[in-house]
Amino acid sequence: MNYEAPAWLPGGNLQTIWPALYGQRVFGPHPQYRRERWDTPDGDFVDVDFLATAPALPGVVRPLLVLFHGLEGSSRSHYAEAFADLAHAQGWDYAVPHFRGCSGEINVGPRAYHSGDFEEIGWVLRRLRAGHAAGAPLVVVGVSLGGNALLRWAEEAGGTAATTVASVAAVSSPIDLAAGGWAIGRGFNRQVYTRMFLRSMKPKALAKLAQFPGLFDRAAMLAARDLYAFDNLFTAPLHGFKSTEDYWGRASAKPHLHQIQIPALVVNARNDPFVPAWSLPHQNNVGRHVTLWQPAHGGHVGFPQGRLPGHVRAMPDAVAGWLAAQAGLPFAPTPE
Repeated sequence: MNYEAPAWLPGGNLQTIWPALYGQRVFGPHPQYRRERWDTPDGDFVDVDFLATAPALPGVVRPLLVLFHGLEGSSRSHYAEAFADLAHAQGWDYAVPHFRGCSGEINVGPRAYHSGDFEEIGWVLRRLRAGHAAGAPLVVVGVSLGGNALLRWAEEAGGTAATTVASVAAVSSPIDLAAGGWAIGRGFNRQVYTRMFLRSMKPKALAKLAQFPGLFDRAAMLAARDLYAFDNLFTAPLHGFKSTEDYWGRASAKPHLHQIQIPALVVNARNDPFVPAWSLPHQNNVGRHVTLWQPAHGGHVGFPQGRLPGHVRAMPDAVAGWLAAQAGLPFAPTPE
């Protein structure tokens, strides 16, 4: 990925914050979605947003681009709308499955979602594969947390992954969760990003406690000041992990990248404030199916481009072009 940040937006933090708040997301019409609610095998539900498009003409096979969002993201996150715009321009179908509790309504089970939720990823992808036209490829991108979970699925699935998807990509994903937790728990990151996430996650945790009294220690959760403490009290025990260390260790994709047996792209800017450059993998230890893109700039899911205020379509175009090439699909980069 030959990405260069615009001169007017230097540094990883600016390249993270500005695009999310002010960057142009779409070149075409604002994405409109059609929502489906799926009952899960454990008696809960997930909401899947599909890009509202006209039905395909007879004999026309449209690929399906699937996006798994990041921590506290949704189909309305800046990157999700940018990928939706790209799918519209390419004539692809597009779906955004929401992790539990992220679609605007709290889920009903005594759980939420986590970075290593590969069982949920696999179930969703198999259902999408079964519901899409035979012969139409599925290409999948995961952003941040969603990318780590997607890679964990590909690692666990091994050679069987190819029966479900053609290619996968992870963008700005903390594939070494301990390193990411260390980075986001320090200095500016702790004061800005950690506070932002906890402002969203704590009310959801309280709603879950109202559904299931005694599920965790309310006072201790409210006292959490970083993701390590929150994960130790909430995320880890609710999802079968002994502690934050156990969760971050077992859920990280980095140690198992060599197990992937489908085309996989891992994109990380080296100035991402959430993902330290020193923690990124090297090409010689990820296996032949994995491609690494590690541009010097881009921030966390930022990759702004163009004149002020900039747009966020450069990264989706590059990633989708790579996914399409691996799947044997035609692809035309979207003109600005």
